[in-house]
Amino acid sequence: MNVRTMALLGALVPALALAACGKQGHLTPVPPRHAPVKPAQAAVAPAPESMLKLPPQSQPSRVDDGSGNAQKRADDRFNLPPPSER
Repeated sequence: MNVRTMALLGALVPALALAACGKQGHLTPVPPRHAPVKPAQAAVAPAPESMLKLPPQSQPSRVDDGSGNAQKRADDRFNLPPPSER
């Protein structure tokens, strides 16, 4: 086998292995376990799609950006430039 064939096989085998590990069907609970039960106060049991939606608290909008109302600092007499090397 030459170097070109080895390089092709070296790229093709991991790509095929990665493509083979994808799930094609719907997810189901493992046989000894069942789907989550209906909460006591709920009228109907929640669907899996509704349980996967993130609540608004998990990704809040950005309202604490402080650069919009920044104030100019007063001069600081101790804020000196670094000493120059001679």
